[in-house]
Amino acid sequence: MTGRAGSHPVTNGATSAMTTLAREMKASYAFVERNFFLTKRYWGWEVGWLIYALAGALSITLIGQDQGDQRLLISLLIGAVFWNYVSIVFSFIAETVAWERWEGTLEYTFMAPIRRYTQLVGSTLYAVIYGLIHTGFVLLVLVLFFGLDLSRADFLTAAIFTLLGSLSLVGIGMMAAILPLLYVERGAQMTFVLQSLLLLFSGVYFRIEILPHWMQVVSAFSPGTYLLDGVRRGLMDGTPVTSLIHDVWPLLVMAIVLIPVGVWTFGRAERYAKRTGKLKRVG
Repeated sequence: MTGRAGSHPVTNGATSAMTTLAREMKASYAFVERNFFLTKRYWGWEVGWLIYALAGALSITLIGQDQGDQRLLISLLIGAVFWNYVSIVFSFIAETVAWERWEGTLEYTFMAPIRRYTQLVGSTLYAVIYGLIHTGFVLLVLVLFFGLDLSRADFLTAAIFTLLGSLSLVGIGMMAAILPLLYVERGAQMTFVLQSLLLLFSGVYFRIEILPHWMQVVSAFSPGTYLLDGVRRGLMDGTPVTSLIHDVWPLLVMAIVLIPVGVWTFGRAERYAKRTGKLKRVG
C-alpha cells in the first residue's frame, strides 16, 4: 500500500495561529508608529506639556523644601512624577477615539478589517513607552535639581510597581475610551472627570489615612493607591517587593480583571456606535 504525505491538523492549526498572531502584532505596531508620527507632528504641544509637567512637579516638590522636611520632599516628588506617568498612560488610552475624531480617521479605523484589541494593544504600548520616557526625564531633572541621594532606593521595586500599575490602568483607560465614542460632544470631558477622581482617591500628595472613611474605601479600588505606595516604599525606604505583597496582589487582580472587561466593554460600545451611526466625523 502506497502512503501519501499529508499535513497534520495540529501542525496546520499551530502554523495558522502563529501567522495570525504575527499579523496582529504587525498591525498593533502600525498603531504604535501612527501615534509616534502624531506626536512628532504636534511636537510643539509635547514640548509645552513637558515644560508644564516639570514646572508643576517642581512647584509641588518645593513645598517639602520649604518645610525643611527631606522625607516630605521626596514623597511629594514621587507623587508628582508618577502622577504625571499615570496621567499620560490614562489619557493616551482614554483619548484613543478622540484622537481618531480629531484626525478625521474614525470611520476608516473602525471599519478596517482588524481586531479591535489590536488597536488597543498598539495604543496602550505606545502610551506606556511614551509615559516612561516622559516621566524618566522629569524624574531625572528633579533628582538633579534637588541633589537627592537615592543610593539606598530599591529601583526594582519601583519598576515592578510601575509595570503592574500600568497594566491595571490599561483596563480603566479602555473603559474610559468608550465615553468619547458614545458621547460625541462631552465624552472627552467625562474622561477628564474620571482622571480627576483618580487623582483625588489615589493619595498622590497625601496619606490615604487622612481621608474620611468612605473615601478610604473608594481609594482601595484605585490602582494608583497601590502604585504610589509601592513606589514610595521602594524609593524612600528601599523596601523589596517581596515585603509589599499586600500592594502587589490588588494590582495583579485589577490587571487580570479590568483588561478583559475593558476590551469586552469597548467592543460592545463599538458595535452600538456602528449600529446607531455615532461614527460620524466631527471637529
